Amino acid sequence: MAAAEAVDTQLMLGVGLIEKDTNGEVLWVWCYPSTTATLRNLLLRKCCLTDESKLLHPFVFGQYRRTWFYITTIEVPDSSVLIKVTHFSIVLTAKDFNPEKYAAFTRILCRMYLKHGSPVKMMESYIAVLTKGICQSEENGSFLSKDFDARKAYLAGSIKDIVSQFGMETVILHTALMLKKRIVVYHPKIEAVQEFTRTLPALVWHRQDWTILHSYVHLHADELEALQMCPGYIAGFVDLEVSNRSDLYDVFVNLADSEITIAPLAKEAMTMGKLHKEIGQLIVQSAEDPEKSDSQVIQIRKPNLGELKQIAQSHGGAGTTHPASLTRPKSEYTPVDRAARTQEPRAAREYTT
Repeated sequence: MAAAEAVDTQLMLGVGLIEKDTNGEVLWVWCYPSTTATLRNLLLRKCCLTDESKLLHPFVFGQYRRTWFYITTIEVPDSSVLIKVTHFSIVLTAKDFNPEKYAAFTRILCRMYLKHGSPVKMMESYIAVLTKGICQSEENGSFLSKDFDARKAYLAGSIKDIVSQFGMETVILHTALMLKKRIVVYHPKIEAVQEFTRTLPALVWHRQDWTILHSYVHLHADELEALQMCPGYIAGFVDLEVSNRSDLYDVFVNLADSEITIAPLAKEAMTMGKLHKEIGQLIVQSAEDPEKSDSQVIQIRKPNLGELKQIAQSHGGAGTTHPASLTRPKSEYTPVDRAARTQEPRAAREYTT
């Protein structure tokens, strides 16, 4: 038990502070321990305080070269001791994927900084969690690292929501994941991108591999270089220009328009056969069953070795189906589907409660 807790507390890599002052200048003001200039610039880019749209994103997360980052941003109230600061962001970097865990911890750190106006208390709490897995405070709340199981983070998204939106086309995403293809997801709202992309690895639940997730990527040379070093991935973007970068994807998901596009060079490998349709039907039927939870939907079946070989070797021929035949006509989208697309992502609301 003690060994397991020791491993858990060693997952955090660092903590940082970004401020926006009354002059509108955004500065990286503190971190512990030190960080590289490259990572610092990336985190400043991810921080919504540098966004020209000036939209406030309370919580964002992503991955860069095997380092996960979690950023909570708040507006400073007039009553705070931070009289020269209008907004600030707390950044945590870690080795593991667990948005709920780090959202909870960064909220506590935010409350500490609002009250004391100094990073000292934050550093004390960070070291306490790093070494003991816990920090306790009557004023700012308590945090216990072991309360946040990794499997709960894996199950936080909703496969049912994805199937409700894409129906049988969900099997295209499933096949791309099985073949370790490159999936790019676009939506103008980062919250929608992150909710959708974080759920996709669950379609291949038997792997339980969230290292393929890059939920917040910019069209920046360094980020794209790091992304393209990965053999297969799920990458989220808020810039529609990514749709013109066919070199980045095998499958492109325009989440805003509920459209899935297969890149020309990937169409042969992504040819659909009888097995794919059967899997798609099974996923849809299971997702539409009101008695089944999301965890039951993703565990409906584990592909056997023969099926894995069949999927990998599907390159056309008798019994195959072009992916376009799986696409529903636009008229078949129900009002429920359209409403779901405009809703605030469920997980995004959970981060900020």
